[in-house]
Amino acid sequence: MTVPSPLAFRAAICHGEAMHRAILLLTALAWAALVFAQTPGLAGDWEGTLDTGAGKLRLALHITRTTDGIYLGKVVSLDQGNAEIPLGKAAVDGRKVQLEFPLVNGAFTGELSADGSAIAGTWSQGTPLALTFRRSSAAPAGAKSTPPALAASPLGPPVDVRVPMPPTAFRGADGQSRLIYELHLTNFSAADQTLARLEVLGDSGPLASYEGAELAGLLARPGVKTDDPRTIGAGLHAVVYLDVPVPVSGAPRVLRHKLTVSGATVETAPVPLRAAAPIAIGPPLRGESWLAANGPGNRSPHRRALIPIAGRAVIAQRFAIDWVQMKTPGATFAGDAKDNRNYKAYGSEVLAVADATVAAIQDGIPENIPGLNSRAVPITLETIAGNHIILDLGGGNYCMYAHLQPGSLRVKPGDRVKRGQVIGLVGNTGNSTEPHLHFQVMDGPTPLGNEGLPYYIDSFEVLGGPNAGKKENALPMQNILVKF
Repeated sequence: MTVPSPLAFRAAICHGEAMHRAILLLTALAWAALVFAQTPGLAGDWEGTLDTGAGKLRLALHITRTTDGIYLGKVVSLDQGNAEIPLGKAAVDGRKVQLEFPLVNGAFTGELSADGSAIAGTWSQGTPLALTFRRSSAAPAGAKSTPPALAASPLGPPVDVRVPMPPTAFRGADGQSRLIYELHLTNFSAADQTLARLEVLGDSGPLASYEGAELAGLLARPGVKTDDPRTIGAGLHAVVYLDVPVPVSGAPRVLRHKLTVSGATVETAPVPLRAAAPIAIGPPLRGESWLAANGPGNRSPHRRALIPIAGRAVIAQRFAIDWVQMKTPGATFAGDAKDNRNYKAYGSEVLAVADATVAAIQDGIPENIPGLNSRAVPITLETIAGNHIILDLGGGNYCMYAHLQPGSLRVKPGDRVKRGQVIGLVGNTGNSTEPHLHFQVMDGPTPLGNEGLPYYIDSFEVLGGPNAGKKENALPMQNILVKF
């Protein structure tokens, strides 16, 4: 038996101590990883109550984390007709949480509690307000592992890609020229297909590209509830709502689209732009403090109102605006909110936007009491626009004025009207929550059965904001304040 020297023995002891310390460190790290893994993160269902000062709003927050690590979700305002506000962007740094909701220019900043049961923070949409979300259901299980990729088809990705309505380039009141249109995708295979990337190409190169959370925010899945709309099930359909900036100096003549689907790439056939330029019209109202509520914008409810009418899915409201008039900087009325007469827009004169022919009218529908769900009549295809007037502007362009006061219409079908002529009064009829003028331009003479077209108002003024000032031949965009 060999006895080790004292030096060798000491080295052995030191080596043993180092090993012990390493084991302790690894054990500590393993425990920390286990605790972190067991602490619920941001994903899950949450509830909170926002005290606005004028009342309390109950909010439900739903967040998921996809297999590729992005956060998707929405907040639902339970006291405002379950209105859904999509999550635009989420950032998580340790326990700090930042959520952005661009549709309403809102943001939530908070901190996740150590046990993952609450997020305490601030909602900002102008004035910062304290808001705490508390977890309302158990955190979801971890994301499933990504299934193995299917063998690529020698014929390319099995998707059908269509542009049902060729886009028209137009200039917004922000000075940006853009194309607003949709891609319709159908999965022709018996397996899920995942859209990972979309590129829009013009005559001379790329115009835009989308992936991750940004791409997910552009997608809708008609008839399908899903946390990640990028994955299209076997035989199912998806719609991509696009808002593509183009050079002010000149829009491309054709568009092409390059899609990366489940690891394979396909480039579509060219899509020519609509040849006709936007029609230029006068203002539909006069005065100031008119807000372009739900106006043109890629997240606007009007823009995404894809509705099958007579067997064809169309978006008549693609560029529609709900013109409400501000009585004070923060409200459209003063006094009793259930009295139409207390709204500044109520009774305003509605003007013919051009020399035109009256194509259709609807009168005799009684007025609603203002409110999210109060309707004087059942809402059908015949009553949804309330009392309304449709003008034939020529060149395949029609415009509609909706929700007018009963008995206020001053025209009948076949009448010729002059630009600036008073044709009715702003009311609150049909599918309307308060007195306002719903105005849209479309390619046919029915309220919902045609495709919405962009147009220009030849002169107006933007009040406030980075684009304030006089505008000529531009389209008012979502939620800007205007003087006619």
